[in-house]
Amino acid sequence: MRIGLGADAHELVEGRRLVLGGIELNSPRGLAGHSDGDVIAHALVDAILGAAGLGDIGGLFPSGAPEWEGASSLDLLARAYAQVREAGWKLVNADCLLVGEEPRIAPVRERMRARLAETLAVEPDLVNVRATTTDGLGFTGRGEGLAALAVALLEPN
Repeated sequence: MRIGLGADAHELVEGRRLVLGGIELNSPRGLAGHSDGDVIAHALVDAILGAAGLGDIGGLFPSGAPEWEGASSLDLLARAYAQVREAGWKLVNADCLLVGEEPRIAPVRERMRARLAETLAVEPDLVNVRATTTDGLGFTGRGEGLAALAVALLEPN
């Protein structure tokens, strides 16, 4: 078995859609990024790639590459997991943690789990999504951006 850790952070900006865990949330600000900026999906991509020893999200999907501009992070996750599977690994479980004061994700947490699991073609109980605040500290505490961490456990196919 192998474990991987992923992390991502993006600035919140006016005029962008807010996509987290593959779900679009109603918000006047969204996450800046070359793709849709979904920090949860990005952290999960890095976690599964790291566990498989396949590099990181920037290596597969460079932020300067025009083909990834505005891309769905779920598409990036699906493509990354396909490479993980081709390398002989499958997901045992994943745990994703959103860091920020807002938005509160409790009302959509199960939808996020389902979307991420569907993208990975695994059962929803293999993917957990949760959130924490920083009690007003740092860029997430000031509402300037959001961050996410993810851990993934893989086993051979």
